[in-house]
Amino acid sequence: MDLSNLKPVKGSDKNKKRKGRGQGSGKGGTSTKGHKGAKSRSGYKRRAGFEGGQMPLHRRVPKFGFKNINRKEYRGINIDILQMLADEKKITNIDINILVENGLASKKDLIKILGRGELKTRLEVKAHAFTQTAIKAIESQGGVATKI
Repeated sequence: MDLSNLKPVKGSDKNKKRKGRGQGSGKGGTSTKGHKGAKSRSGYKRRAGFEGGQMPLHRRVPKFGFKNINRKEYRGINIDILQMLADEKKITNIDINILVENGLASKKDLIKILGRGELKTRLEVKAHAFTQTAIKAIESQGGVATKI
């Protein structure tokens, strides 16, 4: 082994063009960026959705409907899931912390109890909102539905 046998490690030689290293390199002058325009200048970043001055698609397409900025998003939890919690974990007082611990909601969620399913256990439930059928089902078993 001597210096005449040495080769670059496989994958290390990228054949990268050395731009902007004088006219003799063939990549000097404009450094392969062409003449003038925003793309030839330093600091150029193309805005997302930019179409070369043409009206961008997201502005051409008509928008429909109404987005209420004050809308409250609730995490819906049905009565059958509360019954399952009562059966499996023997829980009778259900509040946000219990639901978070069991992976049914996150701490920041607003919780609404929905009326699907059948309740067979007396429960005390604390949530942000209830449907009428859920309140009826909880109170028919002697339970308490409390709004937070």
